[in-house]
This record gives sequence, C-alpha cells and structure tokens, in this order.
Amino acid sequence: MDAVLDSLSHLSWVSQADINPQDVDLSADVTAICDQLRACDPDHQVRVTIEDGIRVTADPGLIRMALSNLLANAWKYTAGRDDATIEFAAIPATGASICCYVRDNGAGFDPLYIDKLFQPFQQLHGAAEYGGAGLGTGLATVRRIIERHGGQIWAEGAVGRGATFYLAFGVKDISVNGEASLLIQDSRGGRGNEAPPELSGAARTGQG
Repeated sequence: MDAVLDSLSHLSWVSQADINPQDVDLSADVTAICDQLRACDPDHQVRVTIEDGIRVTADPGLIRMALSNLLANAWKYTAGRDDATIEFAAIPATGASICCYVRDNGAGFDPLYIDKLFQPFQQLHGAAEYGGAGLGTGLATVRRIIERHGGQIWAEGAVGRGATFYLAFGVKDISVNGEASLLIQDSRGGRGNEAPPELSGAARTGQG
C-alpha cells in the first residue's frame, strides 16, 4: 500500500511541479542514460544508436525523467535477445516543432491493449517476467511530463517485435475533435512506413 501511495504522490508531483524551460540536448541525455543502464547491467549487450543534435526547450529534470523511463523500459524488455537494439532519433512531422522516438526490438506489446499503455497501475507484462517490481506508473509519468510541455506521446508495437514511442513537441495542428493530426514523414519527404499519418488510434492513448 505504501508503494501505491508513493506512486500516486509522485504522479501528483509530476502534474504540478514548476517547469523551468531551458535548451536541452536530448541526444546527450539519452547517451548518458544508456551509459548508466549499461554500467548497471553490463551482461546485457545492447546496440544503441543515437542521432546527434536533437534539442528541445524543456525542463531539464522532468524531460530527463521521461527519457529515463522510456529507455529503462527498452533496456528491460530487450533482455534475453542476442541482437538487442535501442534507437533514438528524430523524424519529420508536420504540425510539431520536433518529433523524436525511442525504438527497441524487444518484447513489444499487444496492440489490442494499447488503451492501457499510458494508464497508471496498468502493466502489459508481469513485473516478475522481466525482473522488475514496478507498479506500472512509468509510462503514465512520461505522458504527464510530455503533455505538460505542450507535447504528445504515442506508441506502436507488436508482441515479440518491439515497440516505438514517439514524442512530439511544439504541437500546433489540432483536428476538430481535439486530437492531433500530425503528418509523419520519412527523410525523403514521403510518409514513413512505421508511423501512422495521423495521431489517431494508438495516438489517442497518449492524449488523456
């Protein structure tokens, strides 16, 4: 019970904490977080790919907390894979100042349960299954942080095929239903094959 109360208190704090916007080098933060994860779990070999120079204006502490949650999950759920990979990069998005993502090739999740993904105290994998003892508040914390920065988060995944979490900042284009309608493009200017053209379906999970 104490752990649940602590988690609720933490979520409440994240929702109300003062935001001190600064220029933040997300690529440098991701590099440092992955170095820490590797130091704590040296037996887990992961190929990490990080695009340089991804920057946003955000609260340094809160945004690092969000990245830490996403990367810790990616690290955890790639356990047991000989070819474990984690990628952090940006992708062009019409309607947002920047859109970046954390992608892994780990356990993934069943899209049928995506509505639970960002809800507190919901877990799509058993805590003991991957050596964790969490209560399922990590992604709820990430969502609240991103939304407090005027951004949006959504995810794609499949069982056994990994997961991708997209973070959009500076969102401007809002549809008549109050849902974002960001057009995700690949580097050649066309629609990417891995991201939906609109933040609907899976995207709605990250909008409250």
